[in-house]
Amino acid sequence: MIYRTWAVALLLVALVTGCGPGGAVSDFGTVVHGGVGKTVDVPLTPGRRFSLAVEENRSAGEGWRLAALPDVKVASFISEEYRAGDGGGGVRYFVFNAKYPGTTTVTLIACERCADGRTPAGGQGGNETGKAVFRITVA
Repeated sequence: MIYRTWAVALLLVALVTGCGPGGAVSDFGTVVHGGVGKTVDVPLTPGRRFSLAVEENRSAGEGWRLAALPDVKVASFISEEYRAGDGGGGVRYFVFNAKYPGTTTVTLIACERCADGRTPAGGQGGNETGKAVFRITVA
């Protein structure tokens, strides 16, 4: 009985703390890179995990946010993750699962002086600086 209690407690800790360091997802699947002003085609098969990745410099106040969720029949959103690189920059990942055949578009919005895609207190900053577009096709 005591071992079962410990097993349940460890499972709950793992669920709460996530799978990887600093985030809920450790498997990004197929990583597709985009950037401001770019449109990228993303061909996938059903059941495939994939991530849309964009460079981000948090120390300069840069951030990205998802404009809207895509068609959930085609791609389901899992999480948003950030991995710091060397220096002040890193990469923001928007993680999805490919679902059923179809096409949908994911638009990511770049924002200045709003790291993590949030507008700072007092309303300063938060200006859109561009978009990255990904055309998701599941076949």
